[in-house]
Amino acid sequence: MEKLRFIKDTLENKKAEDLVILDVSKLTNIADFFVIATANSPVHARALADHLVEEAEKAGYTVDHVEGMEFGNWILIDLLDVIVHIFTPEWREHYGIEWIWAEAERVEV
Repeated sequence: MEKLRFIKDTLENKKAEDLVILDVSKLTNIADFFVIATANSPVHARALADHLVEEAEKAGYTVDHVEGMEFGNWILIDLLDVIVHIFTPEWREHYGIEWIWAEAERVEV
């Protein structure tokens, strides 16, 4: 929960919106949690991702890889047991990650 709280606070401090945390541990082996957040533009999404990666590394968390920085509409940050998805509003609606993983329990931190 400490890692999830760190991610949530770090993203919200940079004005990420509509943050949702899903426990996917019973549904997949790729991660225990998905964190989904909305940025108001691709530039904002890249800034959120850069900030989270920088702060996570400072805090001692492993950042395995980052995808999607080139376009910034959907950025994925793999923190091993937590995968962070940062979307622009249109892409979040279009891809419906929350709908796809509707069986996952929502987590409050």
